[in-house]
Amino acid sequence: MNQSALIRPDWTPATIALMVLGFVVFWPLGLAMLAYIIFGDRLKTFKKDANESVDGLFASWRGKCAGRGRPSFRAATGNVAFDEWRDAELSRLDEERRKLDGMRAEFDAYVHELRRARDREEFDRFMRERRSATPDDEPGFPAT
Repeated sequence: MNQSALIRPDWTPATIALMVLGFVVFWPLGLAMLAYIIFGDRLKTFKKDANESVDGLFASWRGKCAGRGRPSFRAATGNVAFDEWRDAELSRLDEERRKLDGMRAEFDAYVHELRRARDREEFDRFMRERRSATPDDEPGFPAT
């Protein structure tokens, strides 16, 4: 299939015009267009190489941090007593974290209710003041 793009990394009239326009408007745009014209055909291989190197880096990191599908801090050490104590402590800490998260949610709800009550009180006060004002006191009405 024939692919002819208007803006491709080549010296076409469209890319030259965009480069000149880029230099006229804001010089880094023209420079970016020039770089695209010169190095654009290498972008696909550069992206592929960068993705492969990053994937390799994270794969090696993932292999070091995970022990048998579990996080490394839960990996067996060979000392059964220590492993049992550690699992019990981690379970206790997880339970405390759940309790703290529940308390935080309750506090957030309490603060939200306080804000709503304060806003309601301010709005009610505004409406009372507005109702008690006479039309002569309100701005925008001509004085008679």
